[in-house]
Amino acid sequence: MIEEVIWGISVGGWITILTMFSIFVVMAKSNIPAEVSFLGALTILLVTGIVTDEEGMAGFSSEPVVVNAAFFVIIAGLIQTGVLYWLTQNVLGNARNFGWAIVKLMIPTSILAAFLNSSNIVSLFIDAVNIWSRKLNISPSKLLMPLSYAGTLGGMCTLLGSSSNLLVAGLYMTETGHSMDIFAPMLPGIILTILGMLLVVIMQRFIPERESSEVSFEATSDYTVELLVPTDNPYVMGTVEEAGLYNPKGGSLIEIVRFDREIVMPVPKDEVIMGGDRLVYAGQINDLLELKRSHGLAAADHHVWSINEIDTKRRMRTAYVTFGSELIGMSMNNCDFERKNNVALVAVARQGHRVEGLPREISLEAGDSLLLECPSKGESQLEENNRRSLKFFDSQFVPQIGYKTILSAIVLTLMFLASSFHILSLISSAMLAAGVLMMMGCCRINDVTKYIEWDLLLSLGSTVVFSVAIAKTGVASFVATSVLDICGTNPYVIMVVMCLLASVVSEFISDVGAAAVFFPIMYRQAVLLDCDPMPFVMSLMLSVTLSFASPIGSSTHMLVYGPGSFRFTDFARLGIVMHMVLLPVMLIIVNLLYPMR
Repeated sequence: MIEEVIWGISVGGWITILTMFSIFVVMAKSNIPAEVSFLGALTILLVTGIVTDEEGMAGFSSEPVVVNAAFFVIIAGLIQTGVLYWLTQNVLGNARNFGWAIVKLMIPTSILAAFLNSSNIVSLFIDAVNIWSRKLNISPSKLLMPLSYAGTLGGMCTLLGSSSNLLVAGLYMTETGHSMDIFAPMLPGIILTILGMLLVVIMQRFIPERESSEVSFEATSDYTVELLVPTDNPYVMGTVEEAGLYNPKGGSLIEIVRFDREIVMPVPKDEVIMGGDRLVYAGQINDLLELKRSHGLAAADHHVWSINEIDTKRRMRTAYVTFGSELIGMSMNNCDFERKNNVALVAVARQGHRVEGLPREISLEAGDSLLLECPSKGESQLEENNRRSLKFFDSQFVPQIGYKTILSAIVLTLMFLASSFHILSLISSAMLAAGVLMMMGCCRINDVTKYIEWDLLLSLGSTVVFSVAIAKTGVASFVATSVLDICGTNPYVIMVVMCLLASVVSEFISDVGAAAVFFPIMYRQAVLLDCDPMPFVMSLMLSVTLSFASPIGSSTHMLVYGPGSFRFTDFARLGIVMHMVLLPVMLIIVNLLYPMR
């Protein structure tokens, strides 16, 4: 490691600082995924010798990474055996009105999020929320935002509820050699969750009402026209491009259905037209009906595809462009996404409205809703291949409820008991539970990998190493000392300042990234002030999770961003108020529970 000192910090420290700010800029100003940014930073730290190869590898075998990996296997078992399906079908029940719906939604969501990870629960409840919104005749956004807040709040209550909680607990064990109890943040978490839910109920008028993407797609039949090619049509045996049928004004050819029911989709430009072909177009209906008259085509008996009528062989699916997706800034005309996945883009909605223009020419943005015509077979492979770019929310997987459902629930319960009563460590109990579920056939080993969030594991492993570098190069000590020189030596003032900074930073780089950056600094400050590190660690753990004001800061916000047709600033109105109320309350509670000395 480079030891030369410049302005009180070693050269290695300056490299670490520049690398840290580079990550912030890349994540804020580009579509590069977070895990790629952190892996790039890790590469710089390894090449410059700031961290050793052993330290670099140690990050990926740390407790946060291993526990998360094991928990993904457990979640796979809970999904495949029907435990989570049963919960979504039976826990929520019915709602009489909007206010009651918020209460009935947030309470079970927050409880389940504490034990089964907030992202998993929010993802599972999105379909149920959409059904509720139709019954209550309200916009899904009015319920999806409370759903996301409930998941974030509940996730604070245990180490398993949030990835940032696990990261902080793992770094704490590295520094002290003592593992943190799985329920360590439960008491302050419960108080904050109750207060947060009350704020959402009281300030429900701040929840924006956005037209849902599904509503904008319900009129798909009005924009999808099926035209029949007569046997004696002059264009028969010519190509669709030569006939002017491939990309006509106001529409696009999404498929050809042959007279023998063979389906050609996507349609290449040199596809030959045959008598009896049915050409299915998506676009502006007036322009497409003009195409019928100009090319001697006949109207078919009925519209084949609609969002409400699913064909037995092919069906429509709704997907949402994720943050960091490789499709952002691209149009389907400029990439091979349709060809690789055997799908056709039918329509695009942005913030609940259809985007003007041909679907394949639209430059996609994060949060766009895509209506895709997909094959009925290989849907799971379609989701697996594109999980980094798209999020599908209309899966038709319905598990069989049986004895394995009960077995999976028992294994999960025993895992929590073993960890809570210190019979086994958290990492041991999680790995044992994952192993038992696989051995008992509760989750199919071949399907486990599709449930593992590899990008999250890569981010966690990299951030652990990054945190080590901040401490090792003296950056943590320098920043901690500088803050003490500026703010004085009052530990309460220091805690308030650092938690405020950490919570603000988490809104822009995610809670995991903020936790990795601020942990070594706050831990060093506790040491310099001769205070117990626990209140500093616990306040950091909770403050980075209080990311309510932007969709980037919380994984649950990003899950509902597309389905709710939200705008980027929609979370700020209610989120800033919750932030301002919950952060000081959290600091008071933590200091009452964990004395400084």
